[in-house]
Amino acid sequence: MSHASIDTIAPSDGTESLTGHLLIAMPSLAESGFDRSVIYVCAHSADDGAMGIVVNRRLSQPPLEDLFSQLDIAPTPPRRRIGMCAGGPVEMGRGLVLHSSDWNGDGTLAIDGDVSLSASLDVLRDIASGEGPRDALLALGHAGWAAGQLEEELTRHSAWLVAPATREIVFGTDHATKWRKALAAINIDPLRLASFTGNA
Repeated sequence: MSHASIDTIAPSDGTESLTGHLLIAMPSLAESGFDRSVIYVCAHSADDGAMGIVVNRRLSQPPLEDLFSQLDIAPTPPRRRIGMCAGGPVEMGRGLVLHSSDWNGDGTLAIDGDVSLSASLDVLRDIASGEGPRDALLALGHAGWAAGQLEEELTRHSAWLVAPATREIVFGTDHATKWRKALAAINIDPLRLASFTGNA
């Protein structure tokens, strides 16, 4: 996967855009590091490629308190906790906060009417003080595709299924069930996926 940054990709209004949808990893990706991944697509356009956040790879290390302490975010411990996940293999040392659109700050990318993405520390400061957006998920790293790469993975390689995003799947804390829930949202039984991919 190539580099695609929050700073260089803006959401596309084109009918082909997958912005605001979920990508569900097919079994063919088992060896790729994206096994059973569910990715929320933050931006997608034909010219700029795509960028998304893996929402079902929970991170327990470093602990949220330690991370906030390293970033000089007070109070410690924070008054409010949010989930942390490994957002993808691109810029794994960079934190991005996927959150409900009831919070907005400098550089916040509005993805759709319900979800936004922020890279500034302001959102984490507000969360630590017990404020901030209703829903939030801190991701370290993200997934990125060059122009045309995601389309090829979808059509030629049948690597992903597309599903509508729901608050429960994007922000829910039960990461272990998100892949199955995303499949259920498009009426696909995980046990039938092996034969399904064989016909691609």
